[in-house]
Amino acid sequence: MQEPLLGAEGRDYDTFPEEPPAPGPGERPGALQSKKVFLATFAAVLGNFSFGYALVYTSPVIPALEHSSDPDLRLTKTQASWFGSIFTLGAAAGGLSAMLLNDLLGRKLSIMFSALPSVVGYALMAGAHGLWMLLLGRMLTGFAGGLTAACIPVYVSEIAPPGVRGALGATPQLMAVFGSLSLYALGLLLPWRWLAVAGEGPVLIMVLLLSFMPNSPRFLLSRGREEEALRALTWLRHTADTQAVRWEFEQIQNNVQRQNSRMSLAEARDPHMFRPTLIALLMRFLQQLTGITPILVYLQPIFNSTAVLLPPEDDAAIVGAVRLLSVLIAALTMDLAGRKVLLFVSATVMFAANLTLGLYVQFGPRALAPNGTVGLENMPLGATEQPPATPSSYLTLVPLLATMFFIMGYAMGWGPITWLLMSEILPLQARGVASGLCVLASWLTAFALTKSFLLVVNAFGLQVPFFFFAAICLVSLVFTGCCVPETKGRSLEQIESYFRTGRRSFLR
Repeated sequence: MQEPLLGAEGRDYDTFPEEPPAPGPGERPGALQSKKVFLATFAAVLGNFSFGYALVYTSPVIPALEHSSDPDLRLTKTQASWFGSIFTLGAAAGGLSAMLLNDLLGRKLSIMFSALPSVVGYALMAGAHGLWMLLLGRMLTGFAGGLTAACIPVYVSEIAPPGVRGALGATPQLMAVFGSLSLYALGLLLPWRWLAVAGEGPVLIMVLLLSFMPNSPRFLLSRGREEEALRALTWLRHTADTQAVRWEFEQIQNNVQRQNSRMSLAEARDPHMFRPTLIALLMRFLQQLTGITPILVYLQPIFNSTAVLLPPEDDAAIVGAVRLLSVLIAALTMDLAGRKVLLFVSATVMFAANLTLGLYVQFGPRALAPNGTVGLENMPLGATEQPPATPSSYLTLVPLLATMFFIMGYAMGWGPITWLLMSEILPLQARGVASGLCVLASWLTAFALTKSFLLVVNAFGLQVPFFFFAAICLVSLVFTGCCVPETKGRSLEQIESYFRTGRRSFLR
């Protein structure tokens, strides 16, 4: 047996005493024998590409609309804050709907359903001739993002073998980052309307590819569709070792049969249900409180309001590239280093970066011509005493470097791993509802932060939010050490069995 979760000892954890069939000649345990599971994962995570693209759509668009020649589209400070934050309200509604659709339609069909509000939302923004079209389009793309954010990690974790579930579980975040980077890059080339048109492409490709992919075997079994579930698992594994596929199928089947199709209120109060759900909820809450959403949404305006050496739009594109590289590193190391180590490293790097940004804004040089149109800051506290920056001062690289390190730290740990752990530790019986609840809580928190970010900056200065985010990173370090389990290399059935029979409580 592997070492049990959180270091608990004894045979209580060994709820699956029979071992899987030995690998054949030339095969290594846990090796992925089928490329089809990669294809199914890629088809699903195209929804995350669209999510990442839509999330940061405002970064180059807000500055453009504030100087629009059309008075119906010219944004005031208040309108800009709504345009930036209403996406998160839509995402919260999408997470709420996922609580129903995840189990009603299934993981795959729920992902495909998200294409409808996404396509309509992009079309509204592309053809907008008034603020209401911009806001409605932004909310619809947020709804699609919240729905996919709840459904895609569950789908990927349920189709992936344990040996590569960490790598595949990082792909939703990887594709979201790639979508954001694509938006930053296209923002240097295309006007804002064509940016919305370009967002339609990945959504349509996702629907086309998913039409040929199987549903999650675990979901099919929970609906009594055993033959279809076995065909789906056989297709995903695509190996000549039918005995290994049959063994895995039986483990999933045994776990599903121990649970009722619907969870009662009494079952929801059971520790093996509420503990993993509470851990997942708190991780999503803390992830947002690190400041990732307001920083991404207002990335270019933040650079506009600080003294930076490079043009703000170039800084935003560089940060996007660093984010993509960091998530790729996390995907490659998650099944080697483990989840908790990366969470510790991630929180430490984000703490240092946020603290540096706060200190720079408080004591460093100010921008020669601060951009007040965005409303990030009319003039930060203490700004009159800060020395003006010169264009050649290398000190003005600090905001870019600190932001790069923040994004790097987030993308290596608290970005992808919180989504992965959510899909890993939630029990099958509550996975659909609980994942939607986690996304709802996450995006309500993101809305509160994004909407209040500009207000706090205008009232107290840009340094205050960064100091708050740094404090949250310290809380995240403590939470990781006390509450987060290590799930590396274990099947979903083993993880769930630990919460049922484990001797140590996560929340003691």
